[in-house]
Amino acid sequence: MSRHSPADARMVEVENGVYAYVQPDGGWCLNNAGLITAGGRPALIDTAATEARALALREAVAAVAPRPPRYVVNTHPHGDHTFGNRFFADDAVVIAHEATRAEMDLAQLHLTGLWPEVCWGDLAVELPTLTFREPVTLHLGDVRAELTHPGVAHTTNDTVVWLPEQGVLFAGDLVMNGATPFCLTGSVAGTIDVLGKLRALGPRVVVPGHGPVGGPELLDTAEQYLRWVRELAGRGLAAGLTPLETAREADLGPYAELLDSERLVPNLHRAFAEAGGAPPGHPLDIGLLFSEMVEFHGRLPECHA
Repeated sequence: MSRHSPADARMVEVENGVYAYVQPDGGWCLNNAGLITAGGRPALIDTAATEARALALREAVAAVAPRPPRYVVNTHPHGDHTFGNRFFADDAVVIAHEATRAEMDLAQLHLTGLWPEVCWGDLAVELPTLTFREPVTLHLGDVRAELTHPGVAHTTNDTVVWLPEQGVLFAGDLVMNGATPFCLTGSVAGTIDVLGKLRALGPRVVVPGHGPVGGPELLDTAEQYLRWVRELAGRGLAAGLTPLETAREADLGPYAELLDSERLVPNLHRAFAEAGGAPPGHPLDIGLLFSEMVEFHGRLPECHA
């Protein structure tokens, strides 16, 4: 049973005609979406995990947009950001990085099997119909939305959406506010590098993939956590510990209040691998990482979608 129903989500106007759709509390599968209506050609950034949440998002979009979204942009392939595509695809072109499409096609609805108690609804994977390799720009009337793959970070194929005139950055899961960063299939070092690139844009508003909207301080907080993970990994390696043992001995300190703290285990696996010379995004045993995360948590992580 979810602690937060779809009715708890809020459409927040962060700049004129630019919105963040925020689903509390921002934990597992409770993601944010974005909406741009200012140019009269609406674009939606990410969707939602379940049928009920996607339909609630569609209603919220209809309440502020002059027409259904013409475009849907997926920031990365995870189901909480993409499973709702099918509820917008009749009117919209779905856009993503080409590797995002490939990963969605490979994963299909695998995420639903991790939490069978969630009421996922009538889902089917709606793959992007337009993909890109190099940066592309959506011209939404007078609004420019720049779509860029900044590097390996949360995944190997993240996309950020930057509105330079409005100073709004839709960061996807590169940034989470109040929830633990997550590099299961990406990179600790890569995320730190990408956060520097995003900071250089000079955003005034940062819409994270999970949690409340903030400013550029969200980039700093994410980087501080990941630098701590990297330092923790160094100490664990020096002591001859495994990532799981290192996590168990760690003092979470200022990060103890973050949601989904069990993500520390796969983050440490990434940091250990990178300390050993593995490049960003190097394939790891994702099943093992997830199982150790469950072991650290003592049970399956809570998903309240």
